[in-house]
Amino acid sequence: MCRKLLLLSLVISSALSTGAFSQNHLDPNPLDPSKDPDIDMFMGNWQESIPFNTHGSLTERAVLTKLEPGDDPLKPHKKGAVLIDINRFSRAHLDAYASTTPVTLKGEQEVLYFTSGKGNIKAGKQTAEVRDGIFVLIPEGLEFTITNTDKELLILYLVNEPVPDGFVPKKEMIVRDEKNMPFRDDGFLKTHWSHNGKNIFNRQRDGLATLSAITLITFNAMTIGQPHSHGFDLEEIWTVIEGTNVAFLGKEIRWQHPGTAYKIPQTNFTPHSNINVTEKPIKFLYIAVRPQ
Repeated sequence: MCRKLLLLSLVISSALSTGAFSQNHLDPNPLDPSKDPDIDMFMGNWQESIPFNTHGSLTERAVLTKLEPGDDPLKPHKKGAVLIDINRFSRAHLDAYASTTPVTLKGEQEVLYFTSGKGNIKAGKQTAEVRDGIFVLIPEGLEFTITNTDKELLILYLVNEPVPDGFVPKKEMIVRDEKNMPFRDDGFLKTHWSHNGKNIFNRQRDGLATLSAITLITFNAMTIGQPHSHGFDLEEIWTVIEGTNVAFLGKEIRWQHPGTAYKIPQTNFTPHSNINVTEKPIKFLYIAVRPQ
């Protein structure tokens, strides 16, 4: 472990010394808790959340939640309550052989990412099997139910997005299987040194309402993403699905285990990067909201 941390220190020092941050208007001053965002407030794990029920019998546990009313977006009072554009992001499960009640979303849409178990989802006139690696986009106004057809829990991540005025939703659910999708190695996924991913849903092609992109991103062993910052108009979330990450966020680093997510503080100068110091790949669920 000491060797890994030494290597990590050398990698970060190299990135800083070679000007990797020069285009991002980053603050060169030491950490100042009175001014800099508390990065621990921007991190959440479903295991630290109280369960609640939705869809009749679906048990959700929040990963990240909506910013509390009146809170400063850069100084939230509740850990993990940092979302501005997204309604909620949670991990959920459905008990063995259970079904949700029929639900029709109004003023919102949901993206479901199944990670374990077996079942099916019915929406309108469609029925699709769900298992590890299946993504489903449920549009506004379409009645749907989820059924667990196995003796094990059916486990999924759920992203709930608001629907703006004038938005025209899709007429059918969209189902994607990550195992049948090619890796994307061009565009923005190539610019940050080591991003490699699969573009699951995007706004223009698939009918997302507020979300811009739902993507899976993989970091190979002993790699680092280019440290960079974002402007005020980008809400970006990184969640570890498999593996153990070193989250480089702001002026500090944290271990990031499966089920843990962070949102990048929208300061225009807070850097972030993901660093894989292990010998196995790390898989992330990436969620982004950019300007319309």
